[in-house]
Amino acid sequence: MQIIENSKVKEKLYIEKLSNGINVVFIPKKTNKKYIIWGIKYGSIDGKFLSNGKEINIPDGSAHYLEHKLFEQENGMNSLDVLTNIGVDANAYTTNNHTAYLFECTDNFYEGLDELMDYVQNPYFTDENIDKERGIIEQEIMMYKDYPEWELYMNALECMYNDNPIKIDVAGSIQSISKITKETLYDIYNNFYTPENSIIVVSGDFEPESIFNEIKSRMKMEKCLNKIERIYPEEKESIVKEKKVQEMDISIPMFMIGYKDDIHENMVKRNLGIEILLNYAFSRSSKLFNELYEDGKLISEVSFNYEYAETYAHVLVQGQSEDVDYVIEKLEKELEKIKIEGFDKARLNSIKRKVYGELVKDNYSTVSSISTGYVTDYFRGIGIFDYFEEFETIDEDYLLEILNTLFRNDNKVISIINPKN
Repeated sequence: MQIIENSKVKEKLYIEKLSNGINVVFIPKKTNKKYIIWGIKYGSIDGKFLSNGKEINIPDGSAHYLEHKLFEQENGMNSLDVLTNIGVDANAYTTNNHTAYLFECTDNFYEGLDELMDYVQNPYFTDENIDKERGIIEQEIMMYKDYPEWELYMNALECMYNDNPIKIDVAGSIQSISKITKETLYDIYNNFYTPENSIIVVSGDFEPESIFNEIKSRMKMEKCLNKIERIYPEEKESIVKEKKVQEMDISIPMFMIGYKDDIHENMVKRNLGIEILLNYAFSRSSKLFNELYEDGKLISEVSFNYEYAETYAHVLVQGQSEDVDYVIEKLEKELEKIKIEGFDKARLNSIKRKVYGELVKDNYSTVSSISTGYVTDYFRGIGIFDYFEEFETIDEDYLLEILNTLFRNDNKVISIINPKN
């Protein structure tokens, strides 16, 4: 058993690699809440791969489809219903690069553990239950098409990426899911739902040896002997197009500015640097935000995010305004101004303290946030405490380097949703 401690956030990790190759992580928390998440490194971008030299092509939306169907058991029960009935808050999700199954509870943890480890390790896919789910997922796809925020986001990715599957909706399309069969889902499960491609993270008030033994006693998954190679298309550095405008049933226009980034050696430090930069330029405490808000040009705070994994990276800045073009111009000019004038040291230090505090609060304060964050970072090749090691190394020169190399016109896209006339 490996033990890792971090004195800055007063957290400790216990890690054990089981005989089948799966890593199990326990994060102790003195609380009545208990949380477990089983993550699998297979997401919506993994539609093409080699298995023992044989190329397999998977329809878009299959990772998400499998997530839906894994709850259904051969005895006719649905594991999500079983978990709900014992008072456990269970869920699952699919992202671009991984899928996860989880639950949180105060009581009946071990009954929940029985069910979780049973359904994840015992898939039951039939022609009938695959077809039954198709209509449900079609409705989900259509529902998201009616969400302005989702269309705004997907349109930005469409403008940004040429061939990278990040631009494909996680749920797929009505056309793509019509091609999904039980064989599709078994191809995914048998090749990727394997110990060496998974991680289990538990958080709560347990004894390390005890919780590891409980998981070991329920572990049936065997090592996968298949040689797997994921295939991703070569992505051009250039964007596809500068702008996309769409009309929907909204009252106030929405905008998103995207900046396409490269994959860098130290993505943890880059992520932190971008977070500090965008808070400095656009957060509620910034001079620009207060000016735009008082003038009625922004109706709320601008939101921003840096999304990245092994095959993609981009910055997204989002807001709402009756005068989108004016606000976008002001946001861009603010970045150019910082490039020329540099930073106010006192304000920069204040922003760094704010970002540090939010990092601790958002990622380490609850059993769910620390466990889910661990899984997300694990599949990006990042340790949960790496952020604190890098934070102290970020200085003004590094921030200016990011400003000058990332925030450019040739890698910028704009997505706008306008009200229908």
